[in-house]
Amino acid sequence: MTLAPRRATWVIAASFAAALALAIVPLPEWAAPFRPDWAALVLVYWALALPHRVAVGTGWLVGLLLDVLRGAILGQHALALAVVAYLAVRLHQRLRVFPLWQQALAVLLLLALDQLIVAWIDGIAGLPGGDWRQFGAALTGMLLWPWVFASLRGLRRRYRVS
Repeated sequence: MTLAPRRATWVIAASFAAALALAIVPLPEWAAPFRPDWAALVLVYWALALPHRVAVGTGWLVGLLLDVLRGAILGQHALALAVVAYLAVRLHQRLRVFPLWQQALAVLLLLALDQLIVAWIDGIAGLPGGDWRQFGAALTGMLLWPWVFASLRGLRRRYRVS
């Protein structure tokens, strides 16, 4: 008798919970603009690794949770992460075969798009706009991508997440 492989949904949920916790950890004022968007990084990884399980709906849900945690306009991060998830799922077959440094460049573009959508919605709402430093988070996320990729891939393999 063969057993079906464990799906280990809890690993995906725990990684998103950790990302949301890291998103609200207080940082010094000078470092705040360079806080990586942990939720987007984790979302991009899972959307590339398991596009049949983590997609637009997951991005929307994680974005809503992020909106509530940060006290942002409800739906702001949800829209941004849903767009990022859509693009990651749509391009997953291409991005998965890229070397890690090229994946990092693609992640930079996805994270910059995320920041751009959030800034656009802030502008529509009449909130004060950011400056060039708001894209520091995308650069930091790009630099952290190899570490995030290796860590989450190790978890996925260890717990046989499929």
